[in-house]
Amino acid sequence: MPEEGIDFLPHDKILRYEEILHLVKLAVKIGIRKVRLTGGEPLVRKGFVGFLRQLNEIEGIKETSLTTNGVLLKEYAEEIKASGVRRINISLDSLRPDRFARITGRDYFDQIWEGIREAEHNGFDPIKINVVVIKGINDDEILDFARLILDKPYHVRFIEHMPIGQNGWNAEQFLSIGEIIKTLQALGPLTPILNRTNLDGPAQRFQLQGGKGEIGLIGALSNHFCNICNRLRMTADGHIRSCLFSDNEIDVKTPMREGKGDDHLLGLLEKAILEKPENHGFKMHEPRKCIRQMSSIGG
Repeated sequence: MPEEGIDFLPHDKILRYEEILHLVKLAVKIGIRKVRLTGGEPLVRKGFVGFLRQLNEIEGIKETSLTTNGVLLKEYAEEIKASGVRRINISLDSLRPDRFARITGRDYFDQIWEGIREAEHNGFDPIKINVVVIKGINDDEILDFARLILDKPYHVRFIEHMPIGQNGWNAEQFLSIGEIIKTLQALGPLTPILNRTNLDGPAQRFQLQGGKGEIGLIGALSNHFCNICNRLRMTADGHIRSCLFSDNEIDVKTPMREGKGDDHLLGLLEKAILEKPENHGFKMHEPRKCIRQMSSIGG
């Protein structure tokens, strides 16, 4: 989280759990089969694990997953698994505790790594480690992250730095997926994993010979995946975004609280799907920026 520029919302401005559950039940009717919970940091919200149990009881949902910064993962891993969540993503941009503290402003590296081990102990599959690669910041750790999959069944996913909010994006620090692949080839040939399903995310997936895990590459700028994007995002304050990078949103919280019926809400969800843009409109050297902070959109 940035030190400044975050406006914290009062509790009545965010969706209640029962409102989220109701909207998910409606989304199932128009074909949604997978739900990912993100943040901000979802594990800080009171009663979250109980909410996960209710979410996994919704008929028609085939898969639920969780993205977390890992700080509270050791404490909650067993309960999360018992709730029905099987897949978990941990955001981790450095394997060096001192650098991690500089990047995040918090000295929590050991705590997060204990959480990852606890997730492995509880049988989460897959355990994905998300790394946003920035030139001059952590690009010298690409091979260190990749070597994790040689001994562990982790999915290490390298993600291009995207211009969202006030995150300091600039072209000089941008490292493309192509450049990351060139670095990874020092460990041997990358073998593509091609058995995609409609529940898969946007990552290009690869194996390394003898590895227990896999490498994922997400190139939102250099190799965008708009043509296969099938996601909607619902923000904590009750807005639907058809595209992560577009600031066009549809308010579903207000009509729901005004008592508008399910047919009206379904119409809004269908509108969001029909209005998904053909592409996100970014250009490599002159990308427009998404105004909202990532922590308020949901990663």
